[in-house]
Amino acid sequence: MTAAPSEATVLRAAGVNKRFGGLQALADVGVTIRRGQIYGLIGPNGAGKTTFFNVLTGLYSPDSGSFELAGRPYSPTEPHKVAEAGIARTFQNIRLFPEMTALENVMVGRHVRTRATALGAVLRTRSQRAEEAAIRARALELLDYVGIRRYADFQARTLAYGDQRRLEIARALATDPKLLALDEPAAGMNATEKLALRELLSHIRGDGTTILLIEHDVKLVMGLCDRVTVLDYGKIIAEGTPAEVQRSAAVIEAYLGGAQPAPRTMS
Repeated sequence: MTAAPSEATVLRAAGVNKRFGGLQALADVGVTIRRGQIYGLIGPNGAGKTTFFNVLTGLYSPDSGSFELAGRPYSPTEPHKVAEAGIARTFQNIRLFPEMTALENVMVGRHVRTRATALGAVLRTRSQRAEEAAIRARALELLDYVGIRRYADFQARTLAYGDQRRLEIARALATDPKLLALDEPAAGMNATEKLALRELLSHIRGDGTTILLIEHDVKLVMGLCDRVTVLDYGKIIAEGTPAEVQRSAAVIEAYLGGAQPAPRTMS
């Protein structure tokens, strides 16, 4: 049976604006992300990509605009409420709890879906103990899913860089997100790690999680994403399939800089 439009659309953003003093960081930005897509958001440095992520996840308040999540109005507020609503994100700079184990980091993410009360935790009630066991079991499953279960009892700071990126993704998945928003997950990875990341993201999408991806590696984006939006100076200059975006004269101009002496960095 074909899903109704509201059910098939995970995220709809319309008319999103954000200004910082005299800088228009986002100008009438809108995206529609369908269930099961990997949706890329790219653009030269300073284009507004991370600003959009920060607005979407409640770190910044938009000046105007609207959001729908899974067909319902959605208002980004505090980050924990964003996670409860169904959006989980990672950051450009890794933000793990470095002194906690890999397992503990993922368990922290899972607590947004728990029902235990503070009193239950203090009294160690039967239901609280059962829930804690379930959290641990799910966290171990997710570590296995991203390929780092063998490091469950290692402090996060001791993991290799690529494994820390995988740990961040596992922690985000622990929230059972409707939308997984990844901010440059391949940053700092070597070619082998990027290939493994591509396989992991394809697997995540195949298992039903929709992904919104910011990434500097345009080759990775074009080979992985179903649709791509390109920002430049806070404005959308192209949207479509990877092939359509790559043919866009506006995109070529933005990245190569036309007559400018130095090309801008792809992101």
